[in-house]
Amino acid sequence: MTGSHNRLLIADDDTPLVAQLADAFARYGLIVDGAATLLQMRAALAQQDYALVVLDTAIAPDQGTALLRELAIERHLPVIVHSAACSDTDRIATLELGAEDCLGKPANPRELLARIRAALRGRMTPGARVDAPAARRFVSFEGWRVDITTGQLFDPKGTAVSLSDGEFQLLRVFVQHPRQVLDRSRLLDRVYGGSADHYDRSIDVQLCRLRRKLSASGLKGPVIRTIRNEGYMFVHAVTN
Repeated sequence: MTGSHNRLLIADDDTPLVAQLADAFARYGLIVDGAATLLQMRAALAQQDYALVVLDTAIAPDQGTALLRELAIERHLPVIVHSAACSDTDRIATLELGAEDCLGKPANPRELLARIRAALRGRMTPGARVDAPAARRFVSFEGWRVDITTGQLFDPKGTAVSLSDGEFQLLRVFVQHPRQVLDRSRLLDRVYGGSADHYDRSIDVQLCRLRRKLSASGLKGPVIRTIRNEGYMFVHAVTN
């Protein structure tokens, strides 16, 4: 069995939707496998280790409770239910059965991604070493470390710096393109997705917040330089 801490299983019989989510999540470093039936889901679980399962209980009509208990309690997998049946009553029931969250279908892909990230961050062991597990992907600059897999930033002492999802996505783009000038349209596409309804200035707001947090956390000097009439550039060298 192979394992991956950035691999998700989406158990859903809506294959076009699964393909859409897989494409959307790929730009954020997540690998998505799909399972359209209960049999396919169990076969996938037998072959791979998954960080999280996105589950539409409609793949097993009348077995939703047992299926959720199997995944969340018996297999100890974080599960986000993504289903047309996700009323307040359904959501409470799924949470009581061990689900991390319940979103009405179809959810906004960016919201679903944010919930996935929150669930994965919540499963990290307090006090765990920054460099474990080995499957996690890090990049570094000036002694700071960015965990691309879990969406966290650590200062040179190993202390986690709290960033919003938008702030982290902006930082991720910069550390993946160090010392390159990135204009607003490219940043908007990378941070929010090509179909996102955001104005150019929203990047300026996120950037201001990110700069402020980095400075407050002890990172001195210019980090992200404004290049007049062109865009922004991350000034530090980045290593894997």
